[in-house]
Amino acid sequence: MNFHITENKPTFERSGEIRIEGKNKYILTDLGITEFNRLMIKYGTKTDYVNISFYGAMLFEDEFGKEKMRELILVQIKQTEKKISLIEDALANRSTLIKGFVRMLENSISHHKVNVNWFYELLKKIDSEV
Repeated sequence: MNFHITENKPTFERSGEIRIEGKNKYILTDLGITEFNRLMIKYGTKTDYVNISFYGAMLFEDEFGKEKMRELILVQIKQTEKKISLIEDALANRSTLIKGFVRMLENSISHHKVNVNWFYELLKKIDSEV
C-alpha cells in the first residue's frame, strides 16, 4: 500500500519512530481501527464460495479477535447452507433442467458442503483456543 497517498487521511498517522532505511512507520488511528473493523465484517461475510475477501479476514484474525472471527464464520455457515438449500430446491425439478446444468449444480453443492465442513472445523479450532 502506498502510505504516502493515505498519509493525509484520518485512518493512518506516522508513528513518530525513527525512519529506517528511508521507510516510515504508520499506525492506525481510532478512526482507522473503526474502518478496519468495518472492512473485516464487510469482506469477512461475503460467501462467493470461499473467496479472497474471507481469506483476507482470516489473515487478520489475531487483530480482529476470536469472538468476532467466530461470528464471521457463523455468517459463512448460514449463507453457505442457504445456498445449498436453494440449489437442492432447483434440483428437485431435475427433469426440467438440462443435464449439464444439473451436473454444475451438483458440483456446486459438493463444493459448498466441503466449505461448510471446513467452517465447522475452523469453529472447533477457535473454540478450543478460547
